[in-house]
Amino acid sequence: MEEGDVRWEELRREARKIEGDLDVKLSSYAKLGGMLAHGGYVDSPSTTDGHGAGAGDVAYNSMEMEIESLLEKLLDLNDAMSRCVASATSTASISQKLARHRDILHELTQEFRRTRGNINSMREHADLLSSVRSEISEFKASGNVSPGPSLLRERAAIHGSISQIDDVIGQAQATKAALSFQRSTFLEIQGKMKQLSDRFPIVRSLLGAIKRKRSRDTLILSAVIAFCLLFLLIYWMAK
Repeated sequence: MEEGDVRWEELRREARKIEGDLDVKLSSYAKLGGMLAHGGYVDSPSTTDGHGAGAGDVAYNSMEMEIESLLEKLLDLNDAMSRCVASATSTASISQKLARHRDILHELTQEFRRTRGNINSMREHADLLSSVRSEISEFKASGNVSPGPSLLRERAAIHGSISQIDDVIGQAQATKAALSFQRSTFLEIQGKMKQLSDRFPIVRSLLGAIKRKRSRDTLILSAVIAFCLLFLLIYWMAK
């Protein structure tokens, strides 16, 4: 076996091991992130650091950094394997296997990014709900008659949106009324024109006669023009 083939097999074994580790760690990463986002991971008081970060957050961040490190290492291995292709004996077979490893790296990277994005979105949503609940609880505990400033702002924004919606609906109704009025006006004009046509058939017959006369004049003019062209053609050929 050539030296390039030996080096290729070593790199490939290491790449397959890292791919397996990443598959397992991504699954654990998604589960831990989901538990933290939904409050399913409970930290004991002794597992928090001086900044108030729980053991769940520490484990989550540590796992995220580990996955990023493994992805970088797998990328380096793919680059090293691509350099072995030129010195290997069965270049076609190795190229196919290298393409598969690159596809796996791309899939693992995309899965990690997608999972991290989903977890961050869930945690942001959970933090927002927790903040709203805390504010409502503080408001109830204070016994104030009027809600807090943020609740007032939310209520004002809702009322503003409702007012804008009412304005749009009013404009739509006004447009509909105008179109209905125009339609009724056109129908009324059409009815009156029909009545005039029925009352004055002589006008209709006169219009028909004018149309027929115009058609006859057009035919006569066309015949005269054709005769003149024919006469000119015969005169030109006779010269």
